[in-house]
Amino acid sequence: MSLAGAGAAALRKPATWRRPGGRGVARRRVAVAALLLALAYAGGLLMFLLDERLSGGSVGGAAAGGLGPMVTVASSVRRRRPLPSPADAPPHAQPGSVYRSHLVFERLLPAMRDDATLASSLSASASWRRTMLMTSHYQNSGDPWMPCVNGRLTRSELPPSNGYLMIEANGGLNQQRLSVCDAVAVASLLNATLVIPTFHLNSVWRDPSKFGDIFDEDHFIETLKEHVRVVKKLPEDVLLRFNHNISSIPNMRTKAYSSPNHYVQNVLPKLLELGAVRIAPFSNRLAQSVPLNIQALRCLVNYHALRFAEPIRILSDELVGRMTKKSLLTGGKYVSVHLRFEEDMVAFSCCTYDGGWREKTEMDNARERSWRGKFRRHGRVINPEANRRDGKCPLTPLEVGMMLRGMGFDNTTSLYVASGKIYNSEKYMAPLRQMFPLLTTKDSLALPEELAQFKGHSSQLAALDYTVCVHSEVFVTTQGGNFPHFLMGHRRYMFGGNAKTIKPDKRKLVLSFDDPNIRWDQFKQNMQEILQHSDMRSIALRKPNDSVYTFPMPDCMCKQDGMI
Repeated sequence: MSLAGAGAAALRKPATWRRPGGRGVARRRVAVAALLLALAYAGGLLMFLLDERLSGGSVGGAAAGGLGPMVTVASSVRRRRPLPSPADAPPHAQPGSVYRSHLVFERLLPAMRDDATLASSLSASASWRRTMLMTSHYQNSGDPWMPCVNGRLTRSELPPSNGYLMIEANGGLNQQRLSVCDAVAVASLLNATLVIPTFHLNSVWRDPSKFGDIFDEDHFIETLKEHVRVVKKLPEDVLLRFNHNISSIPNMRTKAYSSPNHYVQNVLPKLLELGAVRIAPFSNRLAQSVPLNIQALRCLVNYHALRFAEPIRILSDELVGRMTKKSLLTGGKYVSVHLRFEEDMVAFSCCTYDGGWREKTEMDNARERSWRGKFRRHGRVINPEANRRDGKCPLTPLEVGMMLRGMGFDNTTSLYVASGKIYNSEKYMAPLRQMFPLLTTKDSLALPEELAQFKGHSSQLAALDYTVCVHSEVFVTTQGGNFPHFLMGHRRYMFGGNAKTIKPDKRKLVLSFDDPNIRWDQFKQNMQEILQHSDMRSIALRKPNDSVYTFPMPDCMCKQDGMI
């Protein structure tokens, strides 16, 4: 029982009989009860004063905004210190565990401005530095790689088809792209006729686009006609065999990264028996290492057959031209950044930033909407601090800007940002625009009426970003995923195997962002070391488990052996 409860109980205790000396006992009981109440009152007041001191509140009189000296025990019990923000750093946090980039930015901003002013006064030196940063590696390479797909593909009359192959691609633009390329490769292995792939309506991307809305169907069929037969739909006689019900066609479920032998041994017999098979879902269903002619076919599909549909091509080419004109200070060259800081990406990463409980609530709700309990399963451990140390957290726009400024890209750099809707964009994009006033997106580069036809179609909008990024002088990737992987491979294929791509080591990056005492000169040195390390990895040959879509050398490119 509490002190207050004990005192009150003592006062309420009835006295129904008396014994000698009873009056003295009663007086003593009253005195004890009063003492207990006084102690309870003093204890409650002391708790309140300590609470106010810890939480920084006022305990003065009414004129000072406080509660005055008369504070009830109940009010002191009800009052609690505010819960800590998710972004508050635990005292034992390891370096790189906590998002403090906004604090480092505020501290370094004056030095960053002074540095830019000094650089502009040394115009010759600044111009040379800018030229080096904005020069792709392939322009400095004396022995570039060249596409040689045609020399690795045999051209002969196709044998009679073994049947029809249907696949269903899911995900966003480049996951669909991957599925289509692999579907052509599997059709070649089976000597099957490929039906134009269908695109599954993904719960995250929510894009109802069909193949022909994104890619040029006729060009696709024409480019592949000497290698794989492609038709737009199943013939009537085949549909009749399955009562015009596509779901009646057997679905040959296959494991991820299945070998060519798997398809020949398990899928081909069913194809020969029935004349048509389906594979759904079909994503990453073919091994990375396949015969050289199949790798070359993958590249033919990816870099030549998959041309964007005409409406996308027309606008994306226009955007590239406008971007070049806006980049006069850098000779028409611009930097593109693939910024993955959309709400779904932040939520999926399970990382925390500086948004406190509002951010936590929004991220919990986003995870529940898109993944329905996946992150609440029994035994699932979410560790934001470890995620950040391991370089798994999406970079904020502020962090991207600080990194680029530290690497030497100044405020005259023309920056194109490819992204979806940025989470809390008003807050997070402001410092990036402050550091790079020549920042542009497809929304600011295109007219509203030009984009109207693509609204609600995330894959078509991503195709616009993809084209502008392919033609940039420098490409910056801030998070993994199919978009940067395909883009890096495409740029290698187009630009001699060595296009300039900045892929920062985020495990090193977070150490600088989490150092509240770092100086600007030290920060710059750290960023330039990260840039140098990224540059050293620019020329890379595909390893056995690597994707040919990211590393087209040596399967699809040769040392001056020929051009497609």
